[in-house]
Amino acid sequence: MTRHGLHRITKLRNGPRRKAIAIGVVGGSVVAGIVATMMPLLASDDLSITAAADTTATAVPQDGDNAAKTTLATCATRCDGNPRGGREAVIEFAVTTVPAAAVNIRATLRVHAWQRFAATVTAHASPLSARESRPPLTPAGAALDSVTSVSQGFNEWDISKLVTGNGTWTVSLAQSGLESRIYWASAENRNPDLRPSLLISYDLGARPSPVTTTRPAPPPSAPPTTAAPKPSPTVAPSRTPTPSASGTLPTGKCGSVSDKLVPSCGAWWGMYSPTVAAGGWDHGKAVTDVESQVGRKFDIVHRYHDFSNYGSNGAFPDTYEQQQMREGRLMFFAWESRDFSAGTTLKWSDVYGGRQDETIDAVAGRIRAAGVPVFIGFDHEPEDEPNKGSDADFVRAWRYVHDRFASAGATNAVWVWTMMGWSGHYSRYAGLYPGDQYVDWVAYDPYNFHVCNGSTVWKSPSTTIGGFYRWLDENGLGAGKPRMLAEFGTNFNSADLGAKQRWFQEFPAALKAHPKIKAAIYFNSAGMTSRTPTCDMTMNHDASAVAGFSKAGQDPYLRQPTGGNR
Repeated sequence: MTRHGLHRITKLRNGPRRKAIAIGVVGGSVVAGIVATMMPLLASDDLSITAAADTTATAVPQDGDNAAKTTLATCATRCDGNPRGGREAVIEFAVTTVPAAAVNIRATLRVHAWQRFAATVTAHASPLSARESRPPLTPAGAALDSVTSVSQGFNEWDISKLVTGNGTWTVSLAQSGLESRIYWASAENRNPDLRPSLLISYDLGARPSPVTTTRPAPPPSAPPTTAAPKPSPTVAPSRTPTPSASGTLPTGKCGSVSDKLVPSCGAWWGMYSPTVAAGGWDHGKAVTDVESQVGRKFDIVHRYHDFSNYGSNGAFPDTYEQQQMREGRLMFFAWESRDFSAGTTLKWSDVYGGRQDETIDAVAGRIRAAGVPVFIGFDHEPEDEPNKGSDADFVRAWRYVHDRFASAGATNAVWVWTMMGWSGHYSRYAGLYPGDQYVDWVAYDPYNFHVCNGSTVWKSPSTTIGGFYRWLDENGLGAGKPRMLAEFGTNFNSADLGAKQRWFQEFPAALKAHPKIKAAIYFNSAGMTSRTPTCDMTMNHDASAVAGFSKAGQDPYLRQPTGGNR
């Protein structure tokens, strides 16, 4: 959601804005929230296309007219005792609205199953007609992607090798490893939300047209009104340094943590939880209240700070953060070149030009004095800050801050480079990267906004986090660096009130499928959305969402055996 903490300054936003297209539905208007936090309104340029036709290919005449059924079927060659009972689901899509300027097209096939099965299902380019009632099985075309087990709900295949732009594309699903039928929702299913779909995302050769939104100013910074927290005897996580300080992914037994805070297996589980004036600006209670709801301590606490060098906004770590570190939590300071209370924004040239040296050095001194490794990031999502300077200015400012920290002996700062991860900025990321010697972690901020952004696309956890992950792999940026979801979140689905709970429950599996992600931090705020009957991005807006999030947090993959009470 991107931005940011409750003390985050808001301003007139200029520059590119994300957009989405849903085929066959009426697009909603973009909702701009009137809150002190904000986010990118969309996660990518998407087309959600329903199937034009589908059928089940088989040699079994008893199947009848498969093109008219509300289900598709797959089965191995030997199926339910019939040695010639094989079946393949054949699905056709008509793609007509990909812009001529689209590049780097990525296509994901989504098909719904009602049960889990231990079977491998492979998507192939298909020579068959999806409009025939019962086409005969023929040798499959090129294999595109496989799922090695069938999940209850939507299953996804990357068919980007087949779908290269506008045209008619037919894919078949072939099953192995299970000699009984699996049924899938077809295009004739009476529930339109379960029908097969093709999700297409792409980059644009030219930047999208600017959209201006206005963000109201946050309330002024206020010092804590409650007594400073008392030290806790809880031990901090054990951090076993690796021989290298490069921040590369470690190997070894679970339970060790590198000097750059990379866990040897699994991933950290974190939270951004804002506070308000009514709560006395108690940043500690804002976190512990959520921990009580979900039944565990968070590994990482995320906070946003400014360049004022004053109060809870700028004089960090503050008393709450010091207490959280004593209790074994890791801190992630997102440091913004602004003054939240004054409502002013710095330029990156102000930073590397030396005009902020006193503030930089003071913060570096406090970080050094903390005595434990902490995550810190300078100006997250700089691609969305055109008024601060050029991409080259950002890189120069980042390196300048990093070097002053090093000169001050603040070597316990672990540097997190955080981008939006939006496909519309893919061409800029190499120019925004400060260099491997200046970056310890690579982070991005993915969201499943659903109708909060005027779209109807519901993205699975894997789809939500997968786009920029793949781009990083394909382009080698930050190769070998651990990755972090510095912010992530999901809306609920008013047509399926259990969807958000399932989304959270499926999230650990998505992380395991993207093993370079070593930390995930939930952004528990409405951000720039508005809470409505169909939009709420917080994880605790109802009991089922809390139950799903709690279940995710209990997964062993997200419970690091590193001390503390997690």
